[in-house]
Amino acid sequence: LKETTVSEAIEQLKANLPTHPPVDSLKPLEEDYTGLRILAVHAHPDDESSKGAGTASAYIARGARFMVATMTGGERGDILNEEIDKSPRAHRDLPGLRRAEMAAAREIMGIEHRWIGFFDSGLPEGDPMPPLPLGSFGTMPLDRAAAHLVRLCAAAPLVRLVRDYRPHIIITYDEIGGYPHPDHIMTHKVAVEAFEKAGDPEAYVGEGEPWTPLKLYYDRAFNPERTLALHEHLLDTHGESLLSGWIENIAHRASSGEAPRHETTTRILVHEHFEQRDQALRAHASQVDPNGVFFAVPSEQLKDIWPWEDYTLAASHTEVQLPESSHIWPWEDYTLAASHAEVQLPESSLDEGLSDYYVI
Repeated sequence: LKETTVSEAIEQLKANLPTHPPVDSLKPLEEDYTGLRILAVHAHPDDESSKGAGTASAYIARGARFMVATMTGGERGDILNEEIDKSPRAHRDLPGLRRAEMAAAREIMGIEHRWIGFFDSGLPEGDPMPPLPLGSFGTMPLDRAAAHLVRLCAAAPLVRLVRDYRPHIIITYDEIGGYPHPDHIMTHKVAVEAFEKAGDPEAYVGEGEPWTPLKLYYDRAFNPERTLALHEHLLDTHGESLLSGWIENIAHRASSGEAPRHETTTRILVHEHFEQRDQALRAHASQVDPNGVFFAVPSEQLKDIWPWEDYTLAASHTEVQLPESSHIWPWEDYTLAASHAEVQLPESSLDEGLSDYYVI
């Protein structure tokens, strides 16, 4: 926005954004989700903590299983914490550091986790934009038809994981990846491909027994409604806001038509797990500034402003009633033996990534 001020951007957003329900009007999650399996597909370590960590912790506390699949190792990420930037290890072995951070976040959240094994594409900058690094995740052909080689494609390992883990719900990013990072966009494509093809016995033959997830959701962690609410709270309480730049960027993207705008269909009350989410974020110390925007509004205040996490229902193989306050409601309606059967993953995939799966 070259000449548009922040206040003008706010008024522009207000005129176009949908309203959200009163804070005290949402239903809490049910008490017992035993048997439910959710798979969240993310691009890099730290994405699981900044997008949907409260949801993961809330379901796990109620008996569900929640797995995160991380598509890349975050090898080309920047160091966003000044204190960590002083650490020799961060520069000598950033991939190793990020794996250790992910392990810590996993323990805090209580999730199951799998490294899929692709290489981080980095966030290209320049005019013209430079090409992505050869062999990085963003350059991979999506499916076997595009790859021309049976195993050289981005979606096959996630299809295999879906068929092994048999999730009822898959959560990922929207068409622009939440924001237009090449790995986030590819993550969206891969997750949609797995959702659509994992149940097809004629697709990805040899990758396990077909399994059809019930529903696909897009995460809306950085949706403009929430960002605007937090921005206005900071202005009211502090007279300034760390989110001013975000507001301008959101308004610019919306007005230029760059970002498909999905409205929230599903709000999950997670305020009881905000502290757990914050701890998971801080575990990714190389990527998270402890004084940055993630912590601009303290959790105690956030509980009164935006106590839920937002999702868009993108596809469903079962009847739904919108809006939703749970990804499966009511859960007792989904008690088929096939859905509740305990799943044990193959031993070989428990602790290792799938990078050995490719011929690159």
